[in-house]
This record gives sequence, structure tokens and C-alpha cells, in this order.
Amino acid sequence: MNNSIKLIIADDHPMVREGLKASLESEGFTVVADVNNGEEALKAAGELQPNVVLLDISMPVMNGIEACKAFQEQYPDIRLLIITMHDDREYIMKVVQSGAAGYVLKDAAPEELLLAVQTVCQGGTYFSSSVAKTLFSDLNGTSRSVSSSEDVLSPREEDVLALLAEGMGNKEIARELDISVRTVEAHRLKIKQKLGVSNSAAMIRYALDHNITRR
Repeated sequence: MNNSIKLIIADDHPMVREGLKASLESEGFTVVADVNNGEEALKAAGELQPNVVLLDISMPVMNGIEACKAFQEQYPDIRLLIITMHDDREYIMKVVQSGAAGYVLKDAAPEELLLAVQTVCQGGTYFSSSVAKTLFSDLNGTSRSVSSSEDVLSPREEDVLALLAEGMGNKEIARELDISVRTVEAHRLKIKQKLGVSNSAAMIRYALDHNITRR
């Protein structure tokens, strides 16, 4: 049930916050706080323990990217979703490297925002289609890094990691690779253990750093 999912919205434009809050609450989500910047989001998160924090990038005092890094240090279990008008590669890469699990553009349809929040809350990653194309266009044209993952991950684990980095959830990966969801979950657990990471954002950063893309 969406009403069991607690959200914090951080954006320095009150009208944007109000619009997001109304849209999400109409779908049954519980918005426990809406704040003006990343610093306020951190403070509210410590008190209210949300499942997901929605962050704009351009905010005063502490911007969204700085906030993501701070959340990773202080509240690593809270899922982070960037909602912004910025769609250039520099911002996208910084967001992914900062630990966010999703990136949605502000002109996205309400249905896409709903899907993004649900996906991120369930442990998946979500990127708007145009963002995903920007993110992976360069990687698809490059060879794998010299510091290859081939001696770390099995070919199947690399397949799972590549699809995860594209924003797919467990069910989508299972369909794509024609395996069971439980097998996908097992692969993800092994990937985390082998890489020494604890969350999907860190797995995606590894995929980007090592140019792991769909074969």
C-alpha cells in the first residue's frame, strides 16, 4: 500500500513542492515533510524516518547532489530520488555517483513520477528515458576498462548488473534474461558480496566506472 510509504520533498520553489505533494498524496503516499533545501531534508529525515526523499538539484544552502552524499553517510537506508529540470550528462553523472537511486525530469507525466517513487522504494533504480539514453550513450561506444570486472563477476552477474544500471527492477531483469526473480535476487546478493557494497546505488556506480553495459 502506498500510504505506508513516507516521503520528504525538498525543493526551493513552494509551488513545485505543493504540486508534487498533491500529486503524490492523491495516489496514497504520505508526505511527512516538504522543505526548502538539502540541509532541511537531512534534519527532517532524522526526525521522521522517511522511505524516500525527493530532491531537486538546484537548491540554496545544500543542493541535491550535496544532500545525496550526506544522506549516504548519515542515512544510507533512505532511498533518494532526484526530480529536476537538468538533463545534461554532467548533472546526471554527478547524481549517480552521489548515491541517488533515481532521476526524473520535472516535465515527466504524473504516472512516471508515481512509477519512479514505487520503483525506488522497492529497491530498484529509475531513470527517465531521456536521462537513461544520455547516461548510457557514451558507455555503449566504449570498451571495458582495463581494470575489468571479468576477474570479479561472472558473465551472468555482469548481465544482471548492466540491466540494473539501466534502471530495470528484478522482475524486468528476470524477463529479459529468462530466469526467475529469485535467481535475479541471488545474483544481486552475490554481486554485492563480491564488490563489497551494500546498496543498488553503489552497484550502479561500479557498473559506470567499469563500463559494464548490456552485451
